[in-house]
Amino acid sequence: MSPLGYFFVAVGALVVGYIVYGKITERLFVPDPNRSTPALAMQDGVDYVPLPNWKIFLIQLLNIAGVGPVFGPILGALYGPSALLWIVFGTLLAGGVHDYFSGMISLRYNGKSVPDVVGYTLGNFFKQFMRVFSLVLLVLVGVVFVSAPAGILASLSGSWGSLNFWLAVIFIYYFLATILPIDVIIARLYPLFAAVLLIMAFGISGGLIVKGYNFYSWPMTEGTSVFANVHPQGLPMWPLMFITIACGALSGFHATQSPLMARCVTNEKVGRRIFYGSMVAEGAIALVWATAGMTFYQSPEALLNVISNGGGPAGVVKEVSISLLGPVGGILAILGVVVLPISSGDTAFRAARLLVADFGGINQSKAPKRLMISVPLFAIGVLLSQIDFTIIWRYFGWSNQTLATVMLWSAAAYAVRRGTCHWLITIPATFMTATVISYICVAPEGFKLPYNISVTIGIMAAALALVWFLLNRGGFRKHVLLELPPEHGAVTK
Repeated sequence: MSPLGYFFVAVGALVVGYIVYGKITERLFVPDPNRSTPALAMQDGVDYVPLPNWKIFLIQLLNIAGVGPVFGPILGALYGPSALLWIVFGTLLAGGVHDYFSGMISLRYNGKSVPDVVGYTLGNFFKQFMRVFSLVLLVLVGVVFVSAPAGILASLSGSWGSLNFWLAVIFIYYFLATILPIDVIIARLYPLFAAVLLIMAFGISGGLIVKGYNFYSWPMTEGTSVFANVHPQGLPMWPLMFITIACGALSGFHATQSPLMARCVTNEKVGRRIFYGSMVAEGAIALVWATAGMTFYQSPEALLNVISNGGGPAGVVKEVSISLLGPVGGILAILGVVVLPISSGDTAFRAARLLVADFGGINQSKAPKRLMISVPLFAIGVLLSQIDFTIIWRYFGWSNQTLATVMLWSAAAYAVRRGTCHWLITIPATFMTATVISYICVAPEGFKLPYNISVTIGIMAAALALVWFLLNRGGFRKHVLLELPPEHGAVTK
């Protein structure tokens, strides 16, 4: 295949998948353009604010595209081109479906946060579980997405800008973005952030082409497939790669962000463009950085050396960007990577505020009540930011994919209620159940069990989850029909 051929095939697959599979996903949900939406029925000037569709798309993309589609694919590139397969198929068959249903179900349920969405479909036990789990994940995300950009900015600013200085600056911005109305900061800054993001994505991919890098020049053992596992440390591809590359393929964090935009959408028909489309766009960003990792460096060992000794994935971003685009273009590309986590960290804390507000029934139209929730959340975040970033990242990865798994089961239950085909959701939910259970069994931060035992436990757990789901389909219908909250077709203000 020609240089960078795999990359262009993968990007083409994402485009075709959005057109074809995105439409199939939309038909499973059956959007109603005549139904009133939360943005119209529940305007409060703070969180429920009607916004233009193009602006909602950009905000959703920047909300979900933190360091995940950059750092994750760089780490995933160590496994070789198989990482691209997971990004493409994960995005189309799992991530896009997950994001579309999490956004659209929230839209149907008054813009509720993910715990309530899950509770309406799977029952009260899962609702209470997700309240705790989602809040923990959101705080972890906020910390991860302040530590990573602060580290990059500190490396660029030299002696005048220390790590703690940039941590303080970013936390102050996060706090303002969390408590102010969504159209004051987020809706105004995100179009500018999007321009920087596009410069980064097009710049890096264009630089690889212009400078003549051959895709995947890493040496292979004779007779082995180009998709063989080439990880220098011999780490197993499954389940580790599917946890490492999260936000670029499938991410539970997205389910916490989608309700923010579900409160701003004015027509259900744009859901595919906003929720499924933004996931596809994030997948394209992930492809850029996975490809950069496999082309810029001459071997997986060389890439691992920079990750291990050159400042982690952030060191790779800095070296690749400046080498391909020069000092000025490189700085712009690096700033694009900085924008990604910042534009997700702020909405992570904002989503955490709304989650707590939903749980306590605390009206958020008044600033003092927003402060009452936000101040303790940020106090916890500041404390966690002092912990080793790599430790936080490992727990974030597993927590992230576990939340995605629960949300997929919830979406499958919603499809059962609607009487549409649930298998297009049930299959990725089953696969991810096996993945997250296997990972926590084998991982150093988990139970540290032998690999074969961990995989066996994961597969058995997935099979049991599938059987449980199939046996309870009638119960899902009965539960949802009895406890379904007022949908917006019948909402009166």
